[in-house]
Amino acid sequence: VFFFSIPAVFLRHSWMSCSFFKHLLICIICIAEILMNRPHARNSLGKVFVNELFSALEQLRFDEKVRVVVFKSEVKGVFCAGADLKERAKMDDAEVGHFVKRLRNLMDEIAALPVPTIAAIDGYALGGGLEMALACDLRVAASSAKMGLIETTRGLLPGAGGTQRLPRCVGVGLAKELIFTGRQIDGQEAFSMGLVNHAVPQNEQGDAAYQRALTLAKEILPQVSMCISFLPSRLQVDIASGMAIEGMCYAQNIPTRDRQEGMAAFKEKRPPRFIGK
Repeated sequence: VFFFSIPAVFLRHSWMSCSFFKHLLICIICIAEILMNRPHARNSLGKVFVNELFSALEQLRFDEKVRVVVFKSEVKGVFCAGADLKERAKMDDAEVGHFVKRLRNLMDEIAALPVPTIAAIDGYALGGGLEMALACDLRVAASSAKMGLIETTRGLLPGAGGTQRLPRCVGVGLAKELIFTGRQIDGQEAFSMGLVNHAVPQNEQGDAAYQRALTLAKEILPQVSMCISFLPSRLQVDIASGMAIEGMCYAQNIPTRDRQEGMAAFKEKRPPRFIGK
């Protein structure tokens, strides 16, 4: 894996296919990593940063080699501090409405990626930062990380999916409390209420959640992408419709080489050798 000094977004690939943006770097290893690096603004979601995230997602959506996407911050102590309020203060009302709609669309694009997504939360994930994590399928946090939909403490409202995804994650009662009060919680409390899948003690490098997320990503089997669209967290439908979608996806899985390999490995009492086909 190569590392490059860039201002803010980096997409990292294991086969050394790297894409550069001003605020992002994307790296793909079958596990694609979106590394956020906007230190002067604590990875806050400004116009350029959001545009780069859209570009990164567009690239990943059509890369068949990608099996898992991990969202990680390169800024120590912060995942994403939310919207760039300094930039927003310069917008008129129409511009604010347009930009918040674009943020909402960004979170929907993350949620719609055709492969599992993991947020590695090693620091603050506030406002839109938590909404980004909520758009991911799985969340791993350092026990010391801080999370919250803090918009109400600033006279704002969550506008990028937080009012919809948080209740689906922790239940309506807890979601109301967190949104109404703007209270911040640490990783351990987030784990206890089901907001994150794992809470891990922070290490000296400050990337414990990222390390756990990588381990988790490596455990995700390649055929999972075939069933992801009918999981309740991805698709809000009634049970009958969900069962029909599940049946359709299972039918697509039946002739795959990985399914045949899994059955053969079980019969031969050996570990399967999946190839993602």
